[in-house]
Amino acid sequence: MKFCSECAHPIQKKIPQGDNRERSVCTQCGTIHYVNPRIIAGCLPTFEGKILLCKRAIEPRKGFWTLPAGFMEEGETLEEGAIRETVEEAGIDVSCDQLLTSISVPHISQVHVFFLANMPNASHAQSTSESLDVKLFDVKDIPWQEIAFPTVKKTLKHYLDDLDAGVLKTRVFDIKFNERLKVNT
Repeated sequence: MKFCSECAHPIQKKIPQGDNRERSVCTQCGTIHYVNPRIIAGCLPTFEGKILLCKRAIEPRKGFWTLPAGFMEEGETLEEGAIRETVEEAGIDVSCDQLLTSISVPHISQVHVFFLANMPNASHAQSTSESLDVKLFDVKDIPWQEIAFPTVKKTLKHYLDDLDAGVLKTRVFDIKFNERLKVNT
């Protein structure tokens, strides 16, 4: 940000009085422009023991498989955002069940949240403008080397580990920049 969205004057980076972080502050009107993390809401849809994945039609990671997810919109709850993204990316309507993961990704200022979602049927699953392909995978057939993002890979692995253990857990954790490289291998 170079100019104030309130008065169009230049901004400068400084620590405002009473704060402890550098912020973008307008040199004219004094407006402090806060930049906060963005929330990604998504689902891990299942049907008859299979997991639905979407092949991305857009960057980043075009052509790689992911869970349906995306940026929340203003006025949405987490569940509403996850359901909307699932409709947009897979053409299916789902209901959110248990919260599976909440993952902070500080190096890109995002928080990724995934819910388990039950698909009433799989007949409506289809590619969309955001997905080249939509497919139900048997657990043994998940294309691990083609998973788009570390948060998706970890969510899938935790879910499958929990299925094996017989108890689904909600997990809250971080993925740091250097850890991201390890998850992708």
